[in-house]
Amino acid sequence: MDIEKKKWEILCSEDDIANRLKELGKEISDEYKDKNLMVISLLKGSFIFAADLVRNISVPVKIGFMTTSSYGHGKETSGSVSMLADVTDDIKGYDVLVVDDITDSGLTMKYVLDHLKTKNPASVKSCVLLDKPSRRKVELIPDYVGFTIEDKFVVGYGLNYGDYYRNVPYVFVVTDEDR
Repeated sequence: MDIEKKKWEILCSEDDIANRLKELGKEISDEYKDKNLMVISLLKGSFIFAADLVRNISVPVKIGFMTTSSYGHGKETSGSVSMLADVTDDIKGYDVLVVDDITDSGLTMKYVLDHLKTKNPASVKSCVLLDKPSRRKVELIPDYVGFTIEDKFVVGYGLNYGDYYRNVPYVFVVTDEDR
């Protein structure tokens, strides 16, 4: 599919995202007010969301990164999760918030949460920009959700298509219609 020739339908505008990030930042700041917060961003997809989110968190925050893969270059999850790079910081005693761009099957987030729990953090929770509960394959409800969406293929604001379009400042759906 050549998405350049297809019509893009904006699902979450720049303003929608900015407003929701302010709300999420306040919720997270309130919950972690007297705690030792570490945000772990799952690369590559969440880097834009995580950067904008932490700028809306008013409490001190340490930031770490992990890289996982379950999609490759396709539109569907492969069903297996690979850890390409683990968090390099010692998370023992930290209240960890794992940030990802999207949760659909839930396989990646469950894998990451279970893995991090073995490192003795004080707590582990999850925050996702987009949640597709209709696609869930495991028992998982993200603790913080930007937007709950239907089962559509989404691109932009960190979400890619063929390793491109992450820099688009909004989330869009590629329709079947030609432009």
